[in-house]
Amino acid sequence: MFSVNCHCRDCQRTSGGAYTPALFVPETSITISGEVTYYASTAYSGRKVSRGFCPKCGSQLCAKLEILPDIIGIRAGTLDDSSLFNPGVDIFTSSAARWDLMNPDIPKFQREPG
Repeated sequence: MFSVNCHCRDCQRTSGGAYTPALFVPETSITISGEVTYYASTAYSGRKVSRGFCPKCGSQLCAKLEILPDIIGIRAGTLDDSSLFNPGVDIFTSSAARWDLMNPDIPKFQREPG
């Protein structure tokens, strides 16, 4: 459906990096092998974000956003073929780390688009 590099502070904290690369698809279109443990937090918008982690190794696998029901955001690094990820936009660039060298060819949004 769409792919983003999210630069919000929550994504920076949970990734330990400058942003989170994520591919958003209908939840019914993917298969996650094994159990996922979800932890919920409140996003900048005031809406809930539930991040899914592997209970065995602790890797963050995905996120579900209250604002996008039935859609799941898959962390690009967890894809079997990560070459499928091609970021379409940078979002929450108002929170981007000063040392983050963003691709100038990707559209930028200070918050979320729309």
